[in-house]
Amino acid sequence: MAASLKLVDAPTRAYDDRAEARGVVAAPQRSLLRFITCGSVDDGKSTLLGRLLFETGAVFEDQLEALERDSARFGTTGADVDFALLVDGLSAEREQGITIDVAYRYFATPRRAFIAADTPGHEQYTRNMATGASTADVAIILVDARKGILPQTRRHSYIVSMLGVRRVIVAVNKIDLVGYSEDVFRGIERDYRALAQKLDFVETHIVPVSARFGDNVVEASDKTPWRTGPSLLALLESIETAPAQDDVFRLPVQWVNRPNLDFRGFSGTIASGSIGVGDRVVALPRGRTSRVARIVGPSGDIEEAGRGQSITLVLADEIDVSRGDVLVAAPTRIEPQRQIEARLLAMNEAPLAPGRNYLVKIGTNLTTARIAALRHAIDVHDYSEQPAANLPMNAIGVATLRFETDLVAATYRDCQALGGFILIDPYTNDTVGLGVVQADAAAPARRPAFGDRVVSLLSRADLVRPESGARDLARLVVNPLLTALVVLVVSGALLVAVAAGLADAVLRPALGLFTDAVWKKIAERRDARTTADLTVDGGSI
Repeated sequence: MAASLKLVDAPTRAYDDRAEARGVVAAPQRSLLRFITCGSVDDGKSTLLGRLLFETGAVFEDQLEALERDSARFGTTGADVDFALLVDGLSAEREQGITIDVAYRYFATPRRAFIAADTPGHEQYTRNMATGASTADVAIILVDARKGILPQTRRHSYIVSMLGVRRVIVAVNKIDLVGYSEDVFRGIERDYRALAQKLDFVETHIVPVSARFGDNVVEASDKTPWRTGPSLLALLESIETAPAQDDVFRLPVQWVNRPNLDFRGFSGTIASGSIGVGDRVVALPRGRTSRVARIVGPSGDIEEAGRGQSITLVLADEIDVSRGDVLVAAPTRIEPQRQIEARLLAMNEAPLAPGRNYLVKIGTNLTTARIAALRHAIDVHDYSEQPAANLPMNAIGVATLRFETDLVAATYRDCQALGGFILIDPYTNDTVGLGVVQADAAAPARRPAFGDRVVSLLSRADLVRPESGARDLARLVVNPLLTALVVLVVSGALLVAVAAGLADAVLRPALGLFTDAVWKKIAERRDARTTADLTVDGGSI
């Protein structure tokens, strides 16, 4: 049972033969998949992950020797090696034979690299499982072939669906303990597919496996001739990653970067979409508009940046932006809001109750919110909606949250960074719940009004202020008409009245922009003089 000492297999002949002849082999480009193992207690989650680590060569010789010693002391598989001990490293986990905390493990094959999260199955540690699911692309949900679908299986399935996991692999484990029975497997398969119809999964694979003996884990087993299809590892290598989010540019501002008097930028990680130098952006919730003057990356200025990149944006105008604000592409359909409806998971002994105040961390914003109403709770046995006065620990429900200030949110499906949040007890700082913004509860996705679109076009040509609204546009039309009407009444000459109205339409905006420019220059000179005075007399801020 010796394990390979290398993390990945040797390069295949698909790689560059000429480079191989020279003794140089380029590493293949591999995609990354994040997945979790979840399900009810004692379904074999840790054993399955340990088996995957062993079969893919991620276990070294010294680790294998330690595993054999630990299996003799803590193992639950008799004389066989207990692969669960490769993942369960806490002393309490080994003593009790359960998983308590989330364990992350890394391994790779020639086709793909993996980050696996082994999550606990006990109902008491459901919050730990939700933490692991929040970053997963795929979920492996284990079912004990002897026990079938259990309440915790249903709960975990609902949570992974709630947290945006759309592709699941159901591993019917311990198939060896039921004699590799096709009837048992088909019954569980039928039950789970009926369950999955009530969830938002787009892809569901069901595989009979024996994590202890490796059946259908890496290679198809001859003990299940009645089943055709790829093994579990082959599915992991070929399954698609998480569905793409929308392409709207959103940058939650994490830090106002002001190292000196000559530089002021807004730093953060792009949550969705892309941005380029010269693009117009809107700072929400205040709604001020500006143009991107510079994009500063980790290695210097860049022309464009996309989702997942950490950047600093320098804007052409001095507008008020602070931590927690969100920069979005202009024009935008996104609106700040004071109230959302969200799906909540209670994570603390103290129940989530309407009327109580909580701190809400969404994106980079931390604000106070109150559960205005608890719509209903979800019965994990059949996913029905049940009336509830509060949400006890591990309960799931739908509630209306009302915020103290305007903030920017998005549906979890469109943007996970601004669609997921946590609830914090303001007195103990305990995380008491997590939530996701529902699809019908995000900011109204209305099309910009005609006046707003016209203002956007005029602002790009520098004919009006970028922050002007439809009301300002109306003044641009109404004021010249009133001027023409007054001149017509006084003079009685139509041509003179038309000329006066046109002159008013041109001169009034021009004078306004000229006045703004003059005052801006005066303010800059006053600030420069103040700075010079502070430098001369030794004052500082």
